[in-house]
Amino acid sequence: MNPRFLENPSTADDAMPRDNDINANSIKRRAHLGGANGHDREGSEPVDPGALSRALQGVERAARSRERTPVGSPSRKRQRIYGDRFIPNRDGRDLQASFSLIPDNNSPATPFKAKKRTPHGELHFQRSKPSSWTLLTEVLANPGTDEEANRTFSNLLQSEIFHHTVPQPTPPTLSPDPVFPSSSHSTTIHDPSRARTPPSNLSSSVLAPASLTPSTPHKNIFTYMSPQHHRNGSAHLTPSRTPQSRHGPNMDPHSDLYSVSPINYDSQRLLLSPKKQPRAVSKVPFKVLDAPDLADDFYLNLVDWGSSNILGVGLGPCVFMWNSASGKVTKLCDLQDDTVTSVSWIQRGSHIAIGTDKGLVQIWDAERCRRLRTMTGHSARAGALAWNDHILTSGSRDRLILHRDVRQPEQWLRKLAGHKQEVCGLRWNGEDGQLASGGNDNKLMVWDKLNATPLYKFSDHTAAVKAIAWSPHQHHLLASGGGTADRRIKFWNTSTGTCINEIDTGSQVCNLAWSKNSNEIVSTHGFSQNQIVLWKYPSMTQVASLTGHTYRVLYLAMSPDGQTVVTGAGDETLRFWKCFNRRQRDGIGGDGLGSRMEMSSVLR
Repeated sequence: MNPRFLENPSTADDAMPRDNDINANSIKRRAHLGGANGHDREGSEPVDPGALSRALQGVERAARSRERTPVGSPSRKRQRIYGDRFIPNRDGRDLQASFSLIPDNNSPATPFKAKKRTPHGELHFQRSKPSSWTLLTEVLANPGTDEEANRTFSNLLQSEIFHHTVPQPTPPTLSPDPVFPSSSHSTTIHDPSRARTPPSNLSSSVLAPASLTPSTPHKNIFTYMSPQHHRNGSAHLTPSRTPQSRHGPNMDPHSDLYSVSPINYDSQRLLLSPKKQPRAVSKVPFKVLDAPDLADDFYLNLVDWGSSNILGVGLGPCVFMWNSASGKVTKLCDLQDDTVTSVSWIQRGSHIAIGTDKGLVQIWDAERCRRLRTMTGHSARAGALAWNDHILTSGSRDRLILHRDVRQPEQWLRKLAGHKQEVCGLRWNGEDGQLASGGNDNKLMVWDKLNATPLYKFSDHTAAVKAIAWSPHQHHLLASGGGTADRRIKFWNTSTGTCINEIDTGSQVCNLAWSKNSNEIVSTHGFSQNQIVLWKYPSMTQVASLTGHTYRVLYLAMSPDGQTVVTGAGDETLRFWKCFNRRQRDGIGGDGLGSRMEMSSVLR
């Protein structure tokens, strides 16, 4: 007979025979039968009474020792075993009150209604507005709104964890409530919808000073309490009964008790609130002009858009003018034994300056197509020009910058020698009277008025600085872009001489231009995407990225109304992009500009 072990022998039924008693009785019966019938069996030996007695005594001693020492200690409480992942034990808790769970279908709290089964092969579409969970999934899954998705997710996570207030540790001396002094390991969240549980020993917590050393928390780490409904301004800090069970049904339609969303009501309101739609920018140019012989040279400036709404383009030895209002193309000049290296319109009027490969600077009257004067002073090509009222500034490969007063007969007024290589970028800030110059020596310099000594000399760029633009919205704000080895756009405060922001664009920065109508900036780039990028300042988030050119986008100009930009590249095309909206107080431009531009498609 196989032995059986009881979990608690001391509490077993006395009527049940013990296993040891059964074994002892069996041995006795067998001994008795053997003694009685031993003479009837052949070859059987008689049993020794002494050995039998010793065997019985050993069995009785073993039985007594088993009765005195049970196998396992009896336990009244079920032992809790925790693994590597702690799961809080919620035995004895009211889940309905703790988590505001929706009752089961069979619960008397809500009437049971059979769920309508969706036919096989059909999809169930919700006719009401989309849920907050659907909106959250769409926001996070849309790759075009990464920045907005990250911001929405951060706000949602903060709302889910901290509700209305992000908790901050409060020093003990700054506790606003003398009855509940703050401690270093706890934070206070002021949420009137949630009940607070006071300390178990109020007197000891009040008298004992707060310690900066965090104490060991209670073993029930995850303890949740349901919202306490206060009435008439008087409520106990600790609920004495289960909410909803004594005070009637919860009539708040925004309560989490009735919510079918995995997030709370505040988070749902955050997701369902109307968002400002990003400005739509067309990804394709609304007009493309052929520009034969448009040079693919990073150091030249061959495209400029004047205040009279006429575009000037240098093509080889010639300069052509394209009237955006009529679509008419006019040939301004054809240089003999020379090449156009730069074109620049005066701010107001019909005069245009032309720099040549021989270092000459010519001024033409665009209305009469007549040359007014030719100025010398450079020994190499003049690739950069900039106007400041009647002051014309030119930069050359001979590393010099010359200020010229077009009202005076002198060839030049002031000579600036600061760059060690070719000057490829020049921009005047007429309001602040500052000139910015960039060169192939990777230097960006800021000059005050006509002074021969630079006010600031910046050496942060690691490639040629051609892209320069002054902000029309903020004083002393200068943007500059570096070439292939640099690829960064930097923003400078020229009143303090500090770099206030920078961004790595990932490709050669060829041109920069600020929007006249909004606080945005447009940049053109070279290898590898040859793109035009619109940036929102100061966040420097991309509004749009426009592609279409097959060569580096070396030339950039903006229309007088500030809505359209034209880009030129070595692929011998000029592309017109509608990038910015019309300023509200202006009546110029608009959609009529684009329709008038459709009249001509070739600059010759």
